Amino acid sequence: MSNSSDYIIYTDGASKGNPGPASIGVAIYNSAGVLLKEYSELIGETTNNVAEYQAVIFALKKLKALYGKKNAKESIILINSDSKLLVKQLNGEFRLKDEKIQKLFIEIWNEKMDFKQVLFKQIPREKNQLADSLANQAFGGGLL
Repeated sequence: MSNSSDYIIYTDGASKGNPGPASIGVAIYNSAGVLLKEYSELIGETTNNVAEYQAVIFALKKLKALYGKKNAKESIILINSDSKLLVKQLNGEFRLKDEKIQKLFIEIWNEKMDFKQVLFKQIPREKNQLADSLANQAFGGGLL
């Protein structure tokens, strides 16, 4: 697929208290828009921004584990997030000042090397409802 993505991933991170108990939500779709997998996990105590990065790292690792490194090398991935900071930083438009975020950025950069191409797109919150809902599910269903 030259002009489209092989996989479309929606990610979200949430933190109660910022910093506080945090979670991630990830929804993985194929190029036809069919939902393949969804994940909802608690990730411990951290900030919302760190949770957003952790969701992307989780998604890339999980995709590679599910479909194999060989398939990954041939795949174009579109990651959708409602986090302006995350997308602008990963696209090189915003500087990375936070040391924790710098380390997570490098981890994502290294994960990206296992794929043909990884694109990051900022989307409105209302278009990221499943990932947001999954992140909130990790807290036992209570919305943030």
